Amino acid sequence: MTRPTLDHLVYATPDLDATVHELERMLGVRPSVGGQHPGLGTRNALLALGPRVYLEIVGPDPDQPAPDTPRWFGIDALRAPHLVTWCASASDLPSLHARAAAAGMALGAVRDGGRVRPDGVVLSWQVTSPFTVLEHGLVPFFIDWLDSPHPAGSAAGGVSLVGFEAEHHAPNSLRAMYAALGLDIPVRAAETPALVATLEGPNGRVTLR
Repeated sequence: MTRPTLDHLVYATPDLDATVHELERMLGVRPSVGGQHPGLGTRNALLALGPRVYLEIVGPDPDQPAPDTPRWFGIDALRAPHLVTWCASASDLPSLHARAAAAGMALGAVRDGGRVRPDGVVLSWQVTSPFTVLEHGLVPFFIDWLDSPHPAGSAAGGVSLVGFEAEHHAPNSLRAMYAALGLDIPVRAAETPALVATLEGPNGRVTLR
């Protein structure tokens, strides 16, 4: 099993179009149109932050009816964009899931996923359920892209991730969780749990949290 690494950041918003416009203004690059999440009432846009790292901006989809249950990532309660969680790339997710359980962490169930891109390319992956939220989203969910091309390769480029860290009221506890999962992410002490990402684009640096 390879050591897990950052795959993507999830930046949830109550208004996807407005947030895409604001990110373009701040960074100088317009995120690419992503796709719909049928049945979940959301859609996304993507911004590459490196060869295999990207920012996923997720918001309500006005072209879908409101779902019977609240939208994922707490979108219905948001009043402003928020970095709600992150996803780590790893192989052999069943083994990782078992290792997490042995350390007292109940990751979401491992499931298969897939979709067809607008250009006809078929994407297939395995993922631990992102609906399972641990430590306010500071513990990631995990994905294995198998043989599929990585989404960062087709997303808008020109922006880099220059910093990523977590803030937590019990930093040593979170550091122990990261260590058990093979993650190497800086953790700072803070009253309110948060993820902090610093991006750099043609217009300068922007910090998301």
